[in-house]
Amino acid sequence: MREYSLAYLTVHGCTPAEAIRVAAQAGYDWVGLRPWPVAPGAAAQDLLDNPLAMRATLDAIRETGVRIFDLEIIRIADHFDAKAWVPCLEAAAPLNARAVLVAGDDLDETRLTDNYAQLCEVMQPFGLTANLEFMPWTAVPDVATAKRILRNAGAPQNAGILVDALHFGRSSTSVQDIQCIPREWLHYAQMCDAPAGMNFTNQQLIQTARSERLLPGEGSIDLEGLVAALPVDLPISIEVVNLQRQAAQTPVDWAAQCLAACRAYSR
Repeated sequence: MREYSLAYLTVHGCTPAEAIRVAAQAGYDWVGLRPWPVAPGAAAQDLLDNPLAMRATLDAIRETGVRIFDLEIIRIADHFDAKAWVPCLEAAAPLNARAVLVAGDDLDETRLTDNYAQLCEVMQPFGLTANLEFMPWTAVPDVATAKRILRNAGAPQNAGILVDALHFGRSSTSVQDIQCIPREWLHYAQMCDAPAGMNFTNQQLIQTARSERLLPGEGSIDLEGLVAALPVDLPISIEVVNLQRQAAQTPVDWAAQCLAACRAYSR
């Protein structure tokens, strides 16, 4: 049976403990957290340097049975130092997460590849997979680039490619490209919907990704083809951030609505 995770952005206003309880009430198996900001000064969940929040989070895990699937996000830019992430990974260790979302921002692909390989090495003792997400506005714009980076990095044991339906539908990536990803590189996928195509500016791509995603069935992304190309037992992280619609509902109602829409495409 397929398992579902509630992505951070879907209920981004919740604390980690609140997100876990929302996930439990809405019927999810897992939850994703953002203990690190995507950029200096950006929003993140106050957790790793907050003993009370960590205790509340671990209590919520024990009480609900909902576990932590992924942590986001580690961005590999030109001055990246994998070893600098060790204290963060140590602080996050009690969460017993399975995966970390990784973004590639360095246009020097050789350096990006080397740093990704080093990050995989740093993360391996923590039992975490390093899931490189292709996004059309980044240095890893499609699945072909992600595969090349993983191969040239030596295909570390904990390497992975994260397939987000939004970026699949807005990049040159095809269903056949998804089918050709080695199974051992797939640890989870993200689902949502939106108008598909490649005629968007970077600003439009980012705006949709961060605030205007649609429920499955409301856009034109080939979700049926995508899901058919993914392993039937691959966990799905439901990432449907829509600021306007979320503001009009409780987090539980919105999370439940997202889950119902995604299940219709990914059972």
